Amino acid sequence: MYNWNDLKYFLELSRRGKLVEAARRLHVDHTTVSRRITALEESLNARLFDKSPRGYQLTDAGLRLLPLAEQMEAQSTSLYQSISGKDASFSGTVRLAVPEAVGINVIAPAMDTFRQKYPDIELELVAETRQTSLSKREADIAMTLARPTSGRLVAWKVSDYRLRLYGAPSYLANHPPIKTGEDLSGHDFIGYIDDLIQMPELRFMEELFRNPHIVFRSTNVMAQYRAALKGVGLAMVHCFMVGQDTGLQPILPKKIFVERQYWLMVHEDLRKVTRVDAVCGFLTDLFRAKQSLMLGSDA
Repeated sequence: MYNWNDLKYFLELSRRGKLVEAARRLHVDHTTVSRRITALEESLNARLFDKSPRGYQLTDAGLRLLPLAEQMEAQSTSLYQSISGKDASFSGTVRLAVPEAVGINVIAPAMDTFRQKYPDIELELVAETRQTSLSKREADIAMTLARPTSGRLVAWKVSDYRLRLYGAPSYLANHPPIKTGEDLSGHDFIGYIDDLIQMPELRFMEELFRNPHIVFRSTNVMAQYRAALKGVGLAMVHCFMVGQDTGLQPILPKKIFVERQYWLMVHEDLRKVTRVDAVCGFLTDLFRAKQSLMLGSDA
């Protein structure tokens, strides 16, 4: 029979990926973490982690154990709260994976408010374009552009958002005026790298423009935004990125725009974990309060 206490070492290493970081969170020496993991593997007769230059990654056996260990952790916390009457659950680490634009421009600026409300929750923000697997526990919570169609996931829409065509004053001053959609022919554009787009929701250039002359491409929306600010070309930019910034001007805003959605999703095994639920609730409230920003000032 395994030692129940070893599960907390397993959980922390699965979340941190490194012995030293797991040990720091548990206030023990890294050799203690290693010893406890070895003992758990021997008692279960299974290898739970593979070690690589990137750190410790869960094996198939580790992935099977993870939701069970998380359920036990949640039940233990619930038991403690019920008996002691103390709230010991708003603490720990939650990893959140989101598209970079919304992570940088909406979520990160709200972290001061989050810290005031949940000072003992450490939020790890993974802001990048690639898709994240919750089933493999690459994150606890993920934000995506579409509702998931498979997997044991709980998902709900938190916001609609809009992109418009923008250009810098310096670009517009040195190119022919744009009064209709037909005037866009011959103008320079900024966009994504087609063969590196992972999310079909990002393929909107073909929907809007006929054979656009793209002079700069990037997988990074901040790079596209900065290039547009410098007058490199016209770009489809999230309205919430521009806000009140006068460095970019909307082009035919009533005619040229794209609307998309942000969905929040969490693995059903984690939905009732209090620290995860707290982050989900905070984000849901945050986006619903920022609908006008997400859709543009005319929403």
